Amino acid sequence: MGKVVSKADFQAVIRPALKKENKKIVLCHGVFDLVHPGHIIHLEQAKKMGDVLVVSITSAKYVRKGPGRPYFNDDMRLKFLAALECVDYVLLSEGYTVDDIVEVVEPDFYVKGSEYADESADMTGKIREERELVESHGGRLRFTGGQVFSSTKLINRGLSGLSEEVCTYMQEFKKRYGMEDILQWSEQVENLKVLVIGEIIIDKYTYCDVQGLMSKDMGYSARIESSEEYLGGAAAIARHLASFTPNVTLLSMIGNEHAIQDRLHKDLAEQMQLQIITSAEQPTIVKQRYLVRNAKREEYRKLFAVNNIAKGRKLAGESRIKLMNALKEKLPEYDVVFLCDFGHGLIDEEMAELLQEKANFLVLNCQTNSSNYGMNLITKYHHADAFSLDERELRLAYPELAENEERALRKLNEHLGTEGWLTRGSDGACCYQNGEFQSCPAFTLLVKDTVGAGDAFYAIAGIYAAVRVPKEVSLLMGNIAGALGANIVGNKDAVEKVNVLKYANTLMNV
Repeated sequence: MGKVVSKADFQAVIRPALKKENKKIVLCHGVFDLVHPGHIIHLEQAKKMGDVLVVSITSAKYVRKGPGRPYFNDDMRLKFLAALECVDYVLLSEGYTVDDIVEVVEPDFYVKGSEYADESADMTGKIREERELVESHGGRLRFTGGQVFSSTKLINRGLSGLSEEVCTYMQEFKKRYGMEDILQWSEQVENLKVLVIGEIIIDKYTYCDVQGLMSKDMGYSARIESSEEYLGGAAAIARHLASFTPNVTLLSMIGNEHAIQDRLHKDLAEQMQLQIITSAEQPTIVKQRYLVRNAKREEYRKLFAVNNIAKGRKLAGESRIKLMNALKEKLPEYDVVFLCDFGHGLIDEEMAELLQEKANFLVLNCQTNSSNYGMNLITKYHHADAFSLDERELRLAYPELAENEERALRKLNEHLGTEGWLTRGSDGACCYQNGEFQSCPAFTLLVKDTVGAGDAFYAIAGIYAAVRVPKEVSLLMGNIAGALGANIVGNKDAVEKVNVLKYANTLMNV
């Protein structure tokens, strides 16, 4: 049996033998994307604390340092570590935490670097949980000393982990702000009381195998392989925000479909407060997309889409009265309101006016899509404290300035009385800060699905804007969320705070 072993073999064969011989087991865990002198010093010091050194690595699919990381795959990273003389066994951890490894290894000593000694400074909030788990198995947490190196920085600088454009941008950004600033602002975000209002949309993804063109027509012929349904629209935005603050309320309307009502409470009730009005007149919006997966990489191409949105759809009758009453009663309680206007009839003129006049801090998103093209312009609003839109939405608002985004964005800022963000896909995003134009490059060109990227940007940029960070900081945080969102299929998962902060830390290591 070599150094690289399965969890099952270690638990069933190796650990009992070591315990029988009264061997002290030391465990180290990490990504170990690029083994460097700091790692070697850390592992050699750890080995001296016991008899047997076990090292585990996080499986690639659970690494949360942003798209394109880890740089090296699981097999390569396992081989790196197995080649070190001080390492006795190497295991693969299949989870976001080290819990599965601790349960299998039951170490006498779990060893971290000195940079983790202050539990309060841990951005993941996991060191305390890890210590408690190790102690529950009779072990102890210890720390090594010595110089701290950064494999993230080495990869970013030496192995093209980030583009030259991103590295240049981040080097300038770091002259004004540090990771400690971002963590401090993130703590302020946790205290915000947030209201999200907008349509809940069910995104149904049907995955197909395209067989070719129909024999007697010009359409595709495809075999359905599988289908999944995700909570989209305002529900997706609320999920993103719920990772940053526990004080999120989702105010929306759905149809009287019991299955959808049950799912909302099952999936969202523990994350946020739900104020959901049901309507017998209007069904819940369902958008169904048919996709084919790229045969060589995890990337998807949409064949076509259908929806159940009725022409002239709008909220009316008792349902509208209930929604307006809930809004009037609770609106003053919230520090920040996310107004998600998808243009499907939920937000009428009276409701929009109320939100613009009474919200303590209004973050606006007014979307253009195939069902409302040219009819849901952001310029119908006259006030916001922050806003987000894409290039197409800006061109529709100011067609006369279609060739000059900077001027168009400045004009929209003047119209709404604030400085907002323009998302530009692979070209990143931009904004004005104190009248000066700021452009931030895209943080990834690796894309699975762009459907949720804009919503992720809007949610995270908006929540940081609500604690009055400089606009370029909210631009950075939104751009990180957009990069992460572009690597989530549909709205299957939310962009989580720990992933945003880890990616921010990756970017700050240039």
